[in-house]
Amino acid sequence: MFALSGSASGRSWGIDIRASGRAMSARTLITPTLAEMVLRIGIAAVLLVVAVVIATIGNRRKKSSLVLAHRSYDYPRQVERSDFDRADAQWLVIVFSSAVCDGCALVVAKALVLESNAVAVVDCDFIEHKELHARYAIEGVPTTVIADSDGVVLRGFIGAVSATDLWAAMADLRFPPTQERVCLGHDH
Repeated sequence: MFALSGSASGRSWGIDIRASGRAMSARTLITPTLAEMVLRIGIAAVLLVVAVVIATIGNRRKKSSLVLAHRSYDYPRQVERSDFDRADAQWLVIVFSSAVCDGCALVVAKALVLESNAVAVVDCDFIEHKELHARYAIEGVPTTVIADSDGVVLRGFIGAVSATDLWAAMADLRFPPTQERVCLGHDH
């Protein structure tokens, strides 16, 4: 049962609600008690903590998958020239490859163009030369290295290398740029 009460002067009005014989004002219905407020704040805090935990777990999974997917490899810094054919050549280009690697065949083809009296090119296939892959710690193919007559690796490439980069690296090693070539004859 609802009852509206107030004064004729219009200064004081209120709503009286009676339920089960107990009188309640509109203010009691609208304003929560202290216990209700604490309960609402507690629920909000729990929801906030759950959201933070979910976001943290999601970020950890995302970061860990990136780290696992992005493994870095290295190439050997020194090779024993006698491990490879044409050990007497001035320069040795070794492509560590695998028969099951589609990109490896392309890199080998690009490297073979460099073959000359001064440059030996060797395709070191994993299936045929597992011991050399293990000895030089080759973890990914194709891995291409250019070594001098002492076996010091002066250039190395991990993964597919463009013909331009491979040929330019060989040209720079065989014919180091001089100041005239770089500066086109300008005086310094």
